[in-house]
Amino acid sequence: MKNWHPDLSRSSNPRYIAIADLIEMDLRSGVLVVGDRLPPQRELAKRLNIDFTTVARGYVEAQKRGLVDSHVGRGTFVTGGADKERRGFVSDAAPDPRRTSMVDFSMNLPPEPNDPDLVARMREGMSAVATNLISLLRYQGFGGSSMDKEAAAAWLSRRGLVPSQERIFVTPGAHPALLAIFGLLAKPGEAVLSERITYPGMRSIAAQLRLNLAGLPMDEEGILPDAFAEACERLQPKALYLNPTLQNPLTLTIPEKRREAIAAIAREYHVPVIEDDAYGFIPLHGPPPIAAIAPDLAWHIGGLAKCIGAGLRLAYVVAPDTKAIWPFVSAMRTNNVMASPLNVALATRWIEDGTADGILRFIRAESAARQAMVANILPAGSYNADPISFNIWLPLTNGWTRSTFGSHMRNSGIGVVASDVFTVDGTAPEAVRVCLGGPISRERLQGALDFMAHALEGPPEMAASFF
Repeated sequence: MKNWHPDLSRSSNPRYIAIADLIEMDLRSGVLVVGDRLPPQRELAKRLNIDFTTVARGYVEAQKRGLVDSHVGRGTFVTGGADKERRGFVSDAAPDPRRTSMVDFSMNLPPEPNDPDLVARMREGMSAVATNLISLLRYQGFGGSSMDKEAAAAWLSRRGLVPSQERIFVTPGAHPALLAIFGLLAKPGEAVLSERITYPGMRSIAAQLRLNLAGLPMDEEGILPDAFAEACERLQPKALYLNPTLQNPLTLTIPEKRREAIAAIAREYHVPVIEDDAYGFIPLHGPPPIAAIAPDLAWHIGGLAKCIGAGLRLAYVVAPDTKAIWPFVSAMRTNNVMASPLNVALATRWIEDGTADGILRFIRAESAARQAMVANILPAGSYNADPISFNIWLPLTNGWTRSTFGSHMRNSGIGVVASDVFTVDGTAPEAVRVCLGGPISRERLQGALDFMAHALEGPPEMAASFF
């Protein structure tokens, strides 16, 4: 069925949705049958006189509905999802098409649980939480109930942290907490420090608060202590931001001795450390948090996005002392009022009944399996990664630039983010972050990695088109 020519006027939805709609309609009417190969995306775009990206989004939407499947080098084939739905075989887990959108593989997400027993436990937890649904629709006190803080303390204890409940706060994600903390510590124009290659959210926060963000030189163990001390002397910074475990995007982990050296310098110059421990729970035996080494200096942010799920929008924040509590509470209340009680209750339930540990075990195992795939495809030494991280950092060679490589990979089904968004000071390196997690399957990841490896074997002008 390479000559399939959909009439977009048959659907009133946006064009990319219309393409998926028409695949479904033609499956129901028999115009398309299981096994049909759809036209290549560039060919269909030319045929319909629309942008190639519109067709690409349409095929992605159709794949999310289970209507088609794509295979690298072979094409996109009809799988019969609409026929299954007509016959009543759609799972209760099937996504509502009204809530679907193009999957963004550029986000650094953990692999999504697909073990039936684990998913069943997750649903049981949601059902249990729903028994108190009405009360959870009310306003709640900021920072979480005593029960929620007990669960947070139990979760944080896995990282060697034992703060009192009054210093623990359940917040609506790490990003709002970072915004509040930096707003308390620094005024517009004042200096704050971070890694030279750092989490893009930190750059956004500094820009929004009009702070002078300075990036520190790094080696394979993180920021250089001597450079940190020199910056303290020269800039008199108000805070240091670190993402110390499986750092995004470089995937490095600061070892314990380097953490101790950083803490000693921070203490000498009275510089608070903001520890964004988003990935701290992923390693089985990671180094202790800086907040455990210097609890009176560090704000610890234990986000749940990377170790349980980004949709929860929750983070556990530990304040360094009681003096910091009320200004932080005031700042958070002003910006966010409270974390979603439904999400908080679900996280507490999953921690208490062991489901959160099950999710974490799945993420570890699946991340390790995906890193093993990368190791089998890309040459050793050609990229930076931790065996359990869910992204790699890829320096580019053979004449590839971050711009040309990003453009070439855009439709390969794998996220590539240019180094510019991570670079605080100086010229951005010719490198990209490649994400391995999120909703992408192992099969699609394998194909995309094969395509990427093939492209990197030669210069850009020799690279074959994906479609």
